[in-house]
Amino acid sequence: MEPEQRKRKLASILCAGAEGYGRLMGEDESGTLTTLKAHLQLIGSLSEKHGGRVMAIHGDTLLAGFDSVVDAVQCAVEIQNELKGRNEKEPEGFRMPFRIGINLGDVIEERGNVYGDGVNVAAGVKGLADPGGICISRSIHDHVKNRLFVEISG
Repeated sequence: MEPEQRKRKLASILCAGAEGYGRLMGEDESGTLTTLKAHLQLIGSLSEKHGGRVMAIHGDTLLAGFDSVVDAVQCAVEIQNELKGRNEKEPEGFRMPFRIGINLGDVIEERGNVYGDGVNVAAGVKGLADPGGICISRSIHDHVKNRLFVEISG
């Protein structure tokens, strides 16, 4: 595909990744895969509910894109609250919390995948989140600071 045919757009990128996925796979591949698929299904469904769409899934990490910064953050809060409830039902060593990072940036969509600095920053801020937490970039913060007042239960 020629560079000029690549689709560029500004998007709020939500990057969600499972904490402890490798350890869990080492202990129980089948059970971990079942849990992972259920959690990714939930994240995808909630993303769509909030006006987003799943852009890519790579292993235990899901990328979703949103036109609205507010919708992306509200979705992340709902995801974490839902996953917290699910994880509380599991034995402590088998819980699968997710870290979520959100960034507003330019991305390139090509052949069903998404690339660019906007994605890289979302993945980077995800790594700064606590398990079960959300970390947002400055660009997201600047857009929601006077619009949203959210609290994650727990």
